[in-house]
Amino acid sequence: MTWFPQRHARIFCAAVNYAAHRDEMGRGESGPNPMIFLRTPQSLVRAGEPIVKPVNTESLDWEGELALVIGKPARHVSRENALSHVASWTAFMDGSVRDWQRHTAQFTGGKNFDASGSIGPELVPAEAFGDYKAHSLTTRVNGEVVQHTSIDLMLHDVEALIAYISAFTELQTGDIIATGTCGGVGEKRVPPKFLMPGDVVEVDISGLPLLSNPIVAERG
Repeated sequence: MTWFPQRHARIFCAAVNYAAHRDEMGRGESGPNPMIFLRTPQSLVRAGEPIVKPVNTESLDWEGELALVIGKPARHVSRENALSHVASWTAFMDGSVRDWQRHTAQFTGGKNFDASGSIGPELVPAEAFGDYKAHSLTTRVNGEVVQHTSIDLMLHDVEALIAYISAFTELQTGDIIATGTCGGVGEKRVPPKFLMPGDVVEVDISGLPLLSNPIVAERG
């Protein structure tokens, strides 16, 4: 069976963490601190399992991301020591329901529909993955490349994310940090394109196993 987070794991997600995505979303200049929101384990499925397009939206969008898993507790961690708290790396699909995401200034609703995102399929130990900034990320929908970036283009790097989050909460073993998506989301294509039943979305990060999921319609 493929890996999946423990039920008690917290999933911290970095928003608009690449300039290309920031610019396509029209968010202006980035601030000095990362923008962080939370996802629940219930909002994710394993690799290979169906991602569910909700009945009450037509705007389920893709966001391919690199994610890390914390290997030991981290509180008030410095940039210099941040990576020592990373146990492993994996791929992440931050499925985003765009209309619900904009109901308020908070992202929670649009980022937490049940089974709207995915993670996995396996964890690659930090020592095997090596320098995360040397890797690249590609997202495909039905075989078409829709996103591609070098991971070193993050606005707030992994060291900054761990230092920032650990300043307000102690990161626990098994917690996950998803590091944000690059440009190329479906909402900003011309015309916009969203995930629909029958589609297959893939997040392909060099050095990691491929994360692939079919899209199905919600029942009821």
